[in-house]
Amino acid sequence: MSSYGQKTKPGRQRLKRKEYILPGSEVIGKSGSILTYQKKKLEDLPAKCISRIISLTTPRDASRLALVCPAFRSAADSDSVWEKFLPSDYEGFISNSSLIDKKKKDLYFHLCRNPILFDNNTASFGLEQESGKKCYMAGAKWIYENSGISHRDCEMIPSSAGSRFPEVIELKLMSSLEIEARFGTTIFSPKTNYAAYFVFKFAEFREGPETSPIDFEVYFDGSHNGKKRREFLDPQLSQDRGNRWIEIKMGEFSIENGDEGTVVCRLSEPEPLSKRGTIIFQGIEVRPEYGRVND
Repeated sequence: MSSYGQKTKPGRQRLKRKEYILPGSEVIGKSGSILTYQKKKLEDLPAKCISRIISLTTPRDASRLALVCPAFRSAADSDSVWEKFLPSDYEGFISNSSLIDKKKKDLYFHLCRNPILFDNNTASFGLEQESGKKCYMAGAKWIYENSGISHRDCEMIPSSAGSRFPEVIELKLMSSLEIEARFGTTIFSPKTNYAAYFVFKFAEFREGPETSPIDFEVYFDGSHNGKKRREFLDPQLSQDRGNRWIEIKMGEFSIENGDEGTVVCRLSEPEPLSKRGTIIFQGIEVRPEYGRVND
């Protein structure tokens, strides 16, 4: 006789407080009804619940989870998930373009692979694919118009293949060169380490470097505590971006909450260049230290 005045059949058991029941087990409830416990699978959860769980992961994880099963694919591809991966201010960059009608997942990967231009096509905005962190590039014209180029032998010219911007600047290395770009830190993703890159190419093909070095600095305005990097404009030591465009790392900085003020990316000559030549300056790109935006 059971404690509730009923006999239990073999294989059945009373459900007691704090007792764990194996999936498939039959138990007798307090009212005397027979209950069978079945193991629930994650994909049996409501679609909104699955979407919520996936939105707490990363873009990379969401893409992988979409391959698990149809229920996951539907949730992982939903706008509610990918809206979470897009930066809060993304609509300001696409409000006047056809991108506003794209599904959020398609928009995300479009911004990763095709940075969009703004400020009269003088700057670009994109996303780093692995994390969704924001990336920016100040074009040569943008820097020039903001008094960021101190060089008398420069000329604005139409861009060539592989450039992100319609115009670039030709710099003749015949006198003192100084370039400075300033970025307000509120535009960057919080809790992120960033690196700045000087993007250029030589007007004519060459294998060797300029014989005089260039100083690169990245620091927060008012602190000037960044490390100075001295590099040669050397195609062999630079990162290739395709179509003869190359980049040199200028330095790094860390964003915590976006209230650090202004970050300064500066290039200068410690001494006049001893070898004369001409470079085509495309701009200064700032992106998360561990990734880059594709051109």
